[in-house]
Amino acid sequence: MPDPLVAAWQWLLQPAFTLWGVASSWLEIVAVLLALAMVGFNIRERHWGWPLAIVSSLLYFGLFSRSKLYGDAALQIFFAGVAFWGWFNWLRGHRPDGSALRVARLSARGCWAVVAACAVLWPLVALFLIRFTDTDVPWWDAFPTAVSLVGQYLLGRKYIENWLVWLVVNTVSVGLFAYKGLWLTTLLYTAFIGLSWLGWQAWKRRLVAGAPAMP
Repeated sequence: MPDPLVAAWQWLLQPAFTLWGVASSWLEIVAVLLALAMVGFNIRERHWGWPLAIVSSLLYFGLFSRSKLYGDAALQIFFAGVAFWGWFNWLRGHRPDGSALRVARLSARGCWAVVAACAVLWPLVALFLIRFTDTDVPWWDAFPTAVSLVGQYLLGRKYIENWLVWLVVNTVSVGLFAYKGLWLTTLLYTAFIGLSWLGWQAWKRRLVAGAPAMP
């Protein structure tokens, strides 16, 4: 790694302030600010949230790795990669029938598929963490990791239900990050709970009245 990048990384790891007896780094501060901006763009259905997601996710990878939250750390790499796909979808994507990619609802079948995917992914991620990492919270770490995979897909395809998925993820994550002493990130995810609800309401207003559910 070039010297300027090493120096920048070392600066990011320096404590910025202490919150409830735990030091918060500049890395956490920058990641929090970028994540807030990202969600703001997502609520407004602006594609610029995706490049912010890439940078924020890479920063959170470093932060979560240092806290032994390996599921969430790996998730950030996935987020960074999927953000390119989401960015493309929001710029050039379309529905299977060729129509423009707009905010839509899942069908009843699609909702059950979301529940089933979460139910399958959660134990798979947990068992992976138990087998290959030294995390002390495998099941707790695995839940938001698994459910976030589903939420990210729904967001990329502009399904309004993504906000309900994020509401669940953010609520569970608040407890997880508080347990790990990541207080600034805990406050961020507390704010995300409210922003998820705002996103749900904002996207509901964008739906065309009487539009059919999407498959």
